[in-house]
Amino acid sequence: MIDLLYFAWVRERIGLPRERVETTAATVMDLIEELKAREDRYQAAFADLRALRVAVDQELADFSAPLSGVREVAFFPPMTGG
Repeated sequence: MIDLLYFAWVRERIGLPRERVETTAATVMDLIEELKAREDRYQAAFADLRALRVAVDQELADFSAPLSGVREVAFFPPMTGG
């Protein structure tokens, strides 16, 4: 089981701040494809990956990051400084 966390507009499009999923995905990208196949709301949230960042077990990662042994994946828009 992996805990998924959604922030900002990602959370708004999916309608949940977090959920726990069982997955066979090998990478973050595989997980995204599984989620997009679920429902339109996931398709909308993950439509433009250029506008999305990911953290795996609270470390910034890219979409090719492996999920073996991972407990948490967080999706969020890019952060801006200020």
